[in-house]
Amino acid sequence: MFLKRNLEYNFGMKRFLLIIFLIANCSVVSASSSELSKQATAFYSDNNHIRTMDLILQINEKERSGQDWLLLGNVMADMGKMEDAVYMYKKAIEKDKKCYRAYYNIGNYFLERGQYKEAIENYSKASKIKSENPYIFYNIGCAYLKQQNYNKARANFNKAIMYNNKVPEFHYNLAYVYKKLNKDKMAQTYLDNYNKLVSDL
Repeated sequence: MFLKRNLEYNFGMKRFLLIIFLIANCSVVSASSSELSKQATAFYSDNNHIRTMDLILQINEKERSGQDWLLLGNVMADMGKMEDAVYMYKKAIEKDKKCYRAYYNIGNYFLERGQYKEAIENYSKASKIKSENPYIFYNIGCAYLKQQNYNKARANFNKAIMYNNKVPEFHYNLAYVYKKLNKDKMAQTYLDNYNKLVSDL
């Protein structure tokens, strides 16, 4: 008789503890999602793509932040699954309209595929959010360069240099553009800048 009562007591305690555990888990869902996001970011910075994906996929899709979708996109891109990456970047933008990195990465996707108009559109959206990022303007310049629109390429390379004049490639491409525009003196100036920056590395 004592044994039976003891078993009933243990069963009741287990049910009670299970209910408390479920209630506790429900109340910390958002904190848990936030913690998973932080861990995923840390693993991504260590190039651990499998763990990054695993952590983000544990977050309910509706609770994923723009940063979560961006990380998923980056993982897909690193794995060479670019169409999947673009889908994730678009989800990042849906979640966070100011996610300039998603626009930037979509721009890179189109630039690499020779779809220069689409690349410029996405880089331009990124530049409206992050107006002082030199690499956005550099890539816009590269897209215009591919279209042989040298004046617009020059304007964007100049903006890139205005925000960061220590990147050799910025000066080299601007020298090339000036050469194409038959402005040899300016071309030489930026080529000299390029050579100096490279020698200082």
